[in-house]
Amino acid sequence: MSEVMVLGAGMVGVGSALALQARGHAVTLIDRRAPGEETSYGNAGIIQSEAAEPYAFPRDAATLLKFLSGRSNQLRLSPLPVLQMAAGLLSYWANSAPQRHASASRIYAQLTRRSVDDHGPLIDAAGQGNLIRQAGFFEFYRSAAAFDAQAQYAHRMEAEFGVPFRALDGAAFAREEPSFQTRYAGALHWTGSWTCASPGRLTGAYADLFVARGGRLARGDAASLTQQGSGWTVQGEAGPLSGEHAVICLGPWSPEVLKPFGYRVNMVWKRGYHQHFTGSAPLQRPCVDSEHGLVLSPMTQGLRMATGAALVGQTDPVDRAQLIFGERVMRREIDLGRVVEDQPWYGHRPCLPDMLPLVGKAPRHAGLWLNFGHGHQGFTLGPTTGSLLADAMAGMGSDLIEALSPAGRAAVIR
Repeated sequence: MSEVMVLGAGMVGVGSALALQARGHAVTLIDRRAPGEETSYGNAGIIQSEAAEPYAFPRDAATLLKFLSGRSNQLRLSPLPVLQMAAGLLSYWANSAPQRHASASRIYAQLTRRSVDDHGPLIDAAGQGNLIRQAGFFEFYRSAAAFDAQAQYAHRMEAEFGVPFRALDGAAFAREEPSFQTRYAGALHWTGSWTCASPGRLTGAYADLFVARGGRLARGDAASLTQQGSGWTVQGEAGPLSGEHAVICLGPWSPEVLKPFGYRVNMVWKRGYHQHFTGSAPLQRPCVDSEHGLVLSPMTQGLRMATGAALVGQTDPVDRAQLIFGERVMRREIDLGRVVEDQPWYGHRPCLPDMLPLVGKAPRHAGLWLNFGHGHQGFTLGPTTGSLLADAMAGMGSDLIEALSPAGRAAVIR
């Protein structure tokens, strides 16, 4: 088999490295930092097998006006970055039309329904079962109307995609999560998803498994990628690193690395924040407050509050507004305890306008492969798209591999 460099040691990169290694390739996993220290570190820690439909952009005027006027904590935006991402946002909005979104969902659901099955053997092999709970998570609702609407959605997910759930009234949810001081209208329990108490640690453990199986882990600068003859080279800390193939698994940084090779990636970056609290009132499972764009997840570092999306520039300064709002709301409803860190964590979700990740061969370069653009679900889908990438590199074909391939997706990559 061939020598392969995988650029990016988040969950997508590590999942790709393990899958390629299992096919017999000699794989070097390269990142500027240790595995799992970038975007994969900061998510809400849910392997979302229930997420059969990718997040659509709202199309009703009332919601759009609420977002644009800054009256929703689910989404914050800065005017200049929004203008800079206008082409991607407009395409995203167009692809959120019901028929197009349904088409994307039929593809996307094939990925998410595999997610726990693809993670499971890696969790066992890495010895990280102590980090995982196979008990799902909750979404709670303050109004009966919102709860009833989401329950109808859940029934549709069950009917169309086989997604399991439970609907709990306010009293039943209070019995299962007694730490909340507020009596909510109801909650949905997505029972098939798994949760992780330390996403960064799990990603790092997968990387350790990769090394234990004979893989090579190296520090290097992905931006130094060059094509040399029939192979590829990057500059590593200890000298040049090379391979016959290079795989771009760099999430939000992928477009910049591809730009020197003539590729233009139409990406929307959604920033998310998290902050840990000592969590004086424990939660049994992660709990999603969809109304305010918040997730509360019990983690090894404490109770993690993760925010919704912020459409800002990648280098824009920290804006604590969503966290401040979330803390103010949740302190009325649960004992959060003390703030753990001085500064919140933040990272960017790499979202593509057609809501599907790019997985497969780059259109114009031999030996260059892509696996990025997972939006909110890189932690969920890393092992799954890694396996599909290994299939594509082996010359295998399927409708799913074709749907994710960069070929024919000119609206996303040119």
